[in-house]
Amino acid sequence: MTLPLTGRTAALAETRQIQELAAMLEKEGATAVRVPMFAILDAEDQAPVVAWLRDLVAGKFALVAFMTGEGVRRLVAAAERAGIRDDVIAALGRTKLVTRGPKPGQALKEIGLAATKVAAAPTTAGLIATLSAETLAGAAVGVQLHDTTDDALPSFLTGAGATPHVVRPYRYAPAADADKVAGLIRDMAAGSVDLLVITSSPQVARMYEVAEERGIAGELTAGLGKTCVAAVGPIAADALTDRGAKADIVPAQGFVMKNLVVQIKRELDAKRPR
Repeated sequence: MTLPLTGRTAALAETRQIQELAAMLEKEGATAVRVPMFAILDAEDQAPVVAWLRDLVAGKFALVAFMTGEGVRRLVAAAERAGIRDDVIAALGRTKLVTRGPKPGQALKEIGLAATKVAAAPTTAGLIATLSAETLAGAAVGVQLHDTTDDALPSFLTGAGATPHVVRPYRYAPAADADKVAGLIRDMAAGSVDLLVITSSPQVARMYEVAEERGIAGELTAGLGKTCVAAVGPIAADALTDRGAKADIVPAQGFVMKNLVVQIKRELDAKRPR
């Protein structure tokens, strides 16, 4: 029996769960090429992170908005190192929690908590729309961002009369060297990559950054046009459309890797000559 992805070469830009993603695709017959674009590291300066956690424990936040599951996990790990993990979890349990999508909700579930509200759309705009229904004037709001997040959410909160208290518990650093990224771009342009899997917007930014540095922006454009591009959700897909490219496969809901692989399998198998 021919597996749905037999004969397909899939390039993976994921970092943290790259082995799990590769295994899921290889199980369906694909050949996985690993080109992790970024390493995820703790914030270099932990003092502001711990100070934010202590403000949380002191009950200074009326509401906390989480953008990412990675942010929740990094904050819990920072609390562990500071010796205040139990206090932080108890404080979160007393605080209204709003998440941008299912991933921070899953991270909260891992510590026995649940979001009070989940944004209807798993985007910054969706989170802002959800927070618009809250009484924010005069409120102190804890906001978890990461180093590539824009200031749209803090700006909204300030405009609504709230005081945002921002914490950035992690940062991205290049994981694959530029030669490997450039090699992937050239392979896509040559038509030797069937599928590119994008799981976060910084991965897209890294590809374009290398393409500009190496003078191969035209090859990246051509390669993305030849390659089936799968994005785990609308944020990753928007990072492509903002640059004039497109994602061919984007799950309509359940923005996690398992759902992405299911849709990849379904759509590429349907295109296989019979």
